[in-house]
Amino acid sequence: MAFTSVAGFSVGSVRIGELGRRAGVSPRTLRHYEELGLLAARRRANGYRDYDERDVALVSEIRSLVDLGFALEETRPFVECLRAGHPTGVSCEDSRAVQLRKLAEVDDWIARLHAVRRALVAQLADPPVPRCHFSEEN
Repeated sequence: MAFTSVAGFSVGSVRIGELGRRAGVSPRTLRHYEELGLLAARRRANGYRDYDERDVALVSEIRSLVDLGFALEETRPFVECLRAGHPTGVSCEDSRAVQLRKLAEVDDWIARLHAVRRALVAQLADPPVPRCHFSEEN
């Protein structure tokens, strides 16, 4: 792994396979993020994609948000916040707005699930009257 100095600290240079391994995603996923503009690869002279530690943080942020139920496009403000140099993806107003919308969406899901649960409990509390089966022989 090559190292360069950026702003007084070392930043490792990694290729797509290493970035994927460290972030827990496939190279195909990373290329998809790149197509969406969520990740920007630098190119080496031989054409290989080149990433650094900041990219590891970006991909980790994207993955954690997706795991929480965010759509990939909803992760964009968080990524842009990190790219702007903020310590976390939720440090910016745009990302916090997306987070608040997602929280309202989750609250709505929870309310709907509670309503379904109440309906199921009510159905179980009021069992149907058993049917009597008569034989035609009687």
